[in-house]
This record gives sequence, C-alpha cells and structure tokens, in this order.
Amino acid sequence: MPHSSGTTDSRPTQTVIHRDKDTFLGEDNPFEAMMSRFDRAAELLNLDPGLYSVLRHPEKQVIVSVPVLLDNGEVQVFTGYRVLYSTTRGPGKGGIRFASNVSLEEVKALAAWMTWKCALVNIPFGGSKGGVVCDPNSLSNAELERLTRRYTSSILEILGPDSDVPAPDINTNERVMAWIMDTYSMHKRHTVTAVVTGKPVEMGGSRGRREATGRGCTIAAREAMRRREMPIHGARVAVQGFGNVGSIAAKHLEREGCSIISVSDVSGALYDENGLDVEDLLSWVQNHRFLSGYPKADPIGEHELLTAECEVLVPAAIENVITSKNAADIRAKIICEGANGPTTANADRILDEQGVYVVPDILANAGGATVSYFEWVQDRGGYFWDLETVNLRLERILVQAFDEVATMAERHNVNLRTAAYMLSIERVAAVHRLRGLYA
Repeated sequence: MPHSSGTTDSRPTQTVIHRDKDTFLGEDNPFEAMMSRFDRAAELLNLDPGLYSVLRHPEKQVIVSVPVLLDNGEVQVFTGYRVLYSTTRGPGKGGIRFASNVSLEEVKALAAWMTWKCALVNIPFGGSKGGVVCDPNSLSNAELERLTRRYTSSILEILGPDSDVPAPDINTNERVMAWIMDTYSMHKRHTVTAVVTGKPVEMGGSRGRREATGRGCTIAAREAMRRREMPIHGARVAVQGFGNVGSIAAKHLEREGCSIISVSDVSGALYDENGLDVEDLLSWVQNHRFLSGYPKADPIGEHELLTAECEVLVPAAIENVITSKNAADIRAKIICEGANGPTTANADRILDEQGVYVVPDILANAGGATVSYFEWVQDRGGYFWDLETVNLRLERILVQAFDEVATMAERHNVNLRTAAYMLSIERVAAVHRLRGLYA
C-alpha cells in the first residue's frame, strides 16, 4: 500500500508528494496535511490498497467562473469552488466560505475533513466544501447577494437535499444561506428548505444551530479534562479567535467554571491572569466590532496567547496556527481544536512528545455538523424541535463520539487524532465494502 507517496489531482497534471515518517513536505498545504493523518490511520487499519486509493481522492471537483455586475456598472469575474469528497454515507455536507485566500487545495482538505467528521459522529452525510475567492468586506450587500446567487446557479446541478447540502462558513451566514435556498428553490419551482442548513429559523433553520460548534467545542474540552482527571472549575483557558466559534466556546467554558485568561481576534489579543469577563467582551465587540481597545485587559501578541501557561488552549480561528515553529513553546495541557486544521502534522509529533492532549478538529468542532444534520432532518420531516431537545441530542452524540475515540486511542496506543481518523475512515470504508464498486 503506497503510504510513502501519493498523488493529488487538484490540477490537470498530477503532482507527486514524497514523504517519510520524519519529513513532511508542504506543511502549509492543508490537503497534504490532512492526507498525512489519513495515511497513518489507513496504515494502522491495514486498509485494502484499492480502497485506500478510492478514499484518498475526492469524488468531484468543480471550478466555476462567477461574473458579477458591481454597483458601479462594471463586471468582475470571481472564481468559485465546490468539492464533493465523498457521498458514500449520504449527501455531501459542508460549508461555503467567501475569502480572498480560498484555494482548491484548501477546499479539498475541508471537504475531506467534513467526510471524516460526519462519519466520526455517525451521521448519514458525506463531506463537501465550497468557496469563492473574494474580499467580502469590499462588496456591498447587493453585490454579495448577486455573487451568492450566481455562484449557486453555477453549481446547481450538484446541490440538493439528497446530493450536496451547503452551510455557513467563514464570511457567510444565515442571510447567505437564505439567498442560496431561494435561488435553488426558484430553479426547482418549489420551496426546498433542506438544500442548505444554517438558515434563519423562520425559513426552516434549527434552534441551536448558531451556537452548535462553540457548544460542541465546550463539550469536547470538558470531556478531555475529565478524561485527564483535571478539575474543570478554575481551569485556565486561552481562546484564539473570538468569532462565532471562539466566543461561544469561551462563554460556555466560563459557565462550566473555567477562567478565560486570554482571547484574540484579527485586531489583537488580550490577557488577564485573573480571568476575563466574557459577557463584557461580547458586549464590547457588539459595540466596537473588534477586541482592539478593550480597556479591562492587557494587550499581548498572538504568539503569547498560543504559548500562554494554561490548562486548555482553544485555537478557533484559521488553519496552520500551531506549526513546527511554535509547537515546542506550547504550555497548555490540552488543545481543543475549534478551527479546522489549526495544527500541522509536524506540530502533532512535537506535541505528542510533550504530552499535550490534543482533541482533534474532526471531533472538537463536530457540533456544527451534528446540528446541521438535525436541521436537515427537521426540514425533511416538517417538524421542528425545541432548543432543549437539540442541545440534549447534541450532548449525547458528542459525548458518545468522544468516548469511542478515546477508547480507540487506548486500544491502539495512539493519540486522539489518529484514533479519530481510524474510527471515521473505517466507517466510510465499511459502507464502501457493502456498496461495492460500480463498474
């Protein structure tokens, strides 16, 4: 089985990536970072070579040009992506992001992560992801709507409740999901609420969806502390990223009795060894948009936040923030990955050597995917649950998933990330074996 090398098919010509156990080329490449973990899990599972080849390639990659009429009368053409990594276990599931640094490699990696994430929490979805290369802050509301609708119409043939179900991601929200749902519905000539998740509640969205990823991250961090026999009350927590995931995780961890000593956003980082008042921070951000200028804490550098002495570090911003360059400086006992891909493969090895307990992204931030599934189920059935029901079912699924991953890690003497990949890959592979190969 070709674990020492592989191919990617993100371009018409193939690029061969060579690896060995001590060297990882392309640490900043998110798809290859994901594949390095996949390779390790596949090796431990003794995965059949043919199935290995199938699972390491995305099923479908779509690149579209998205011409948009700007408010000034000019036409600008944007590039959009949608990748279906796997639909073996069910419809593709994954967000759409609007950002200037979106790339096909990134979208492929995120689609793969969604595949493993959905399998890990055992919901009947595959994995997909999408994005448009743009600066949403430079576009008006009307331009964003035209961009969203044109992008949606360009990928219409792969969207659908039974094929591919988008959700919000970086720089997209409930409003963008409403535009996508409406565009799809207009083409289908009837309202199709289940084509997207993360919609406004008034349009068939689920209660608890907006907080689900942050709440799930809190559950994962709490279970990690219990597993490590660490007291939750008074545990010091640093949260990188104070957006939807990080701020909600900080709020709920504070309610669990933790002390949030440091937070950050794109404007900078804050620190208070005695603990920050998260509700006061949320109020400040609501009024001032960013954390910068908050008067009741000390400003610090981003590196200082990541390397702060604490019990739990929650990287909840972007990919590749913990790398081989700073991993040795991490002093947290637990890392709970609220973001997708915040830790590189090289950093993993260093953190393992230091005994840091890493709760991987596909487990720690699976709350959003789980409640997206709840929303899809509610839309399909036309019957909607109250918030208490949503949160109780989320809690049950995530606690069970954590226990299954921890048990797998102990059985095979591997870290949680490898165990999570082993569990999820085996679940996808099992369905592949049952379905067979259509030829």
